Amino acid sequence: MNPKLQWLRNKMSSLDLQGLIISNPINIKYLTNIDAEGTLILTRKENIYITDGRYIEQVHSILTLYDEIIVYDMHDVSKEDYENFFMFCENVGFEENYVTYAGYKELIRKYKINNLVETEHIIEKQRMIKDIDEINNLQKACEITDNCFKYIISYIKPGMTEKQIADEIEEYYKQRTDGLAFDTIVASGENSAKPHAVPSNRKIQEKDIITIDMGCKVNGYCSDMTRTIFVGEMTDEMKKIYDLVLKNQVQTLEQMKDGVSTRMLTKMVQNDFRFYDYDLIHSLGHGVGMEIHEAPYIGISSDTNLKENMIVTDEPGIYIPGKFGIRIEDTVQITKFGSISLTKSEKTYIII
Repeated sequence: MNPKLQWLRNKMSSLDLQGLIISNPINIKYLTNIDAEGTLILTRKENIYITDGRYIEQVHSILTLYDEIIVYDMHDVSKEDYENFFMFCENVGFEENYVTYAGYKELIRKYKINNLVETEHIIEKQRMIKDIDEINNLQKACEITDNCFKYIISYIKPGMTEKQIADEIEEYYKQRTDGLAFDTIVASGENSAKPHAVPSNRKIQEKDIITIDMGCKVNGYCSDMTRTIFVGEMTDEMKKIYDLVLKNQVQTLEQMKDGVSTRMLTKMVQNDFRFYDYDLIHSLGHGVGMEIHEAPYIGISSDTNLKENMIVTDEPGIYIPGKFGIRIEDTVQITKFGSISLTKSEKTYIII
């Protein structure tokens, strides 16, 4: 059987679940590689995928006998079939973070379930640890992102707008990858003080500061990198803050390894920023994989111990409203004794 499904069945047994309904398409793709619309259900003895007839051929082209998944056209499944899937199942799990309350009631009615129980993110927690194929896809996405950044800093010229630069990044990715992992951020001048700025028609000027947050997808896996660059020169104030952000970004990278507390990492940066009268106004990082933001989350409000082969970001930033902001971010692989930065673009005073 598909090893991810076998793992899930073992986990179900330990949780006293006799059945499971998986609705989240990201989790379905993670477990089966299927990216067609549908529902994956695990009964006592069978793995079943129910989809629209339009996708049957596509699903069969993805699956092998090794997956041991039976595919049904939803239009051929009767009311009695739905009610029989979980016959004699005392507890059936569902994804409480994805299904609405109306959806919850519909699952009970449709499958005639006696006890529909929360699964507490068991698949998302497993997704935090990447296997070799996932790591290879993430490495490729990060390598292309580094190449894109090298290209874009040679492309940027005063007079161009933020939107023009963002569009050029998107075009670069479209020609080489599955496309954008998220909407590209290109924020210049005072716009860089907004952590989630949207590219505007503001033109790049001499002595400008530009923050670029960019990422692509390769085989469904995301990259994420931010660099702050300067046009011509930087002011003393910009240099002072850049040095502080870079110091903390590098120190965090050096501290990241298996077993380290994410809250401790965040407090370390937060305390250093506050010593210089600045604040860490957003999280220090997050997991990256099939989604651009996924567990674990690296911040004060959550505490997770990093584990080998987690892929996370390291992205401290300082923002001065109305003036400018500086963020530096890498996608990072956690190892037993340290970490590896998968994005490798230059970070020391990028001046164009």
